[in-house]
Amino acid sequence: MNDAGPARGNETIKLSVMMFLQFFLWGAWFVTLGPFMSALKMGGEANVGKWIGNAYSTAPIAALIAPFFLGVVADRFFASQRVMAALHGLGGLLLLLAPMVAETSVDNPLPFVGVLLAHMLCYMPTLGLSNTVAFHAMSNPERQFPLVRVWGTIGWIVAGWLVGMLARRMVPGADEAARAASPVFFYVAGASGLTLGAFSFLLPNTPAPMKGKPIDLGAILGRDAIVLLKDRSFAVFAACSLLICIPLAAYYALAGVYVGKVGFDDVPMKMTFGQMSEIFFMVIMPLFFARLGVKWMLAIGMLAWVARYFLFAWAWGPAGAIDDLKWMVLAGILLHGICYDFFFVTGQIYVEKRASPQIRGQAQGFLVLITQGIGMFLGNQLIGRLMDRYTVDGVTDWRSVWIAPALFAGVILVLFVATFKGGRSGARP
Repeated sequence: MNDAGPARGNETIKLSVMMFLQFFLWGAWFVTLGPFMSALKMGGEANVGKWIGNAYSTAPIAALIAPFFLGVVADRFFASQRVMAALHGLGGLLLLLAPMVAETSVDNPLPFVGVLLAHMLCYMPTLGLSNTVAFHAMSNPERQFPLVRVWGTIGWIVAGWLVGMLARRMVPGADEAARAASPVFFYVAGASGLTLGAFSFLLPNTPAPMKGKPIDLGAILGRDAIVLLKDRSFAVFAACSLLICIPLAAYYALAGVYVGKVGFDDVPMKMTFGQMSEIFFMVIMPLFFARLGVKWMLAIGMLAWVARYFLFAWAWGPAGAIDDLKWMVLAGILLHGICYDFFFVTGQIYVEKRASPQIRGQAQGFLVLITQGIGMFLGNQLIGRLMDRYTVDGVTDWRSVWIAPALFAGVILVLFVATFKGGRSGARP
């Protein structure tokens, strides 16, 4: 918290621009990466799913490494905004390099995936750093932070629309597959990374929060938070959160590819409907939380993932996409608000209530480690290979691809409902 008092208006504007660019950058390339690799058939038709899974696995790998960088380097030796400037500058250059590497590594995408991993190693720490900068400048984070953070979701939406419009303009008259193969999204994302790198020097000064304190690797790994696993309800929550993220990874890696395959144009734009839904459900979420409590909020979030995947599955018939059922795909995208807010945000609230004030930071880090790190990594590795298994002569049986994670998520939902005994509010007893 900033001891100087409430954040000034110009600082609030700067923080909002920071959040906008932070997620504009990610949204500009992450959604369109799968369709891009699929259109280029990177790794060959028989292995493109595996390589898409490998490419999306760079995010959870970086999420696993980011806490070490933040805990050992960023939090102890440098001002947060300067670390952000350096990381975004380097990360932006890597994204600008990605199209050239992709062009020369279609048959063996390992160098391309290596560039993406290098970028994500730069990007993932900035998620925590941007929050650090924002919280340090605020006098009332509970009230101020949501109003700043929402600009990140808006940035993701704007990125999708801008990339879609640029692809249509740069590849006029082409079909969706040809537009998907355009690397324009990398240039947009890279330029935004360089812009945010330069803009970071204008952010409020945020000294290294742990300067002069000894390095405690156990604390960085969440050693003290692991004690929460002794509580049965928290252990069930942690186990189910990790396991449910395995099928959840299918949406982030393959939904963009699938939306193009069922016949929708402007895939990046269509995918932003999910973020629009996210904003809506975030606003009304407190009303549901007060009536349903933690257990049923989490359960509904899991159920929404099951419903989304079954909707995706039944929109694909034995002979391919069924035009009359394309609404199911849009409905699945619009479920994103419930899928994300009711599960991930409720989970963060549950951890905040269960953990004592002394270990809340570690507990939240532990949640990220098991979900965005371990769970998503396993999911990305499995879902890519699942796609390849159901692809014959370049044609994918998408119904079978989506039924598998739907059933997996359904089993985890049943186990969670049967074994989770947390109180209505989720607070510590």
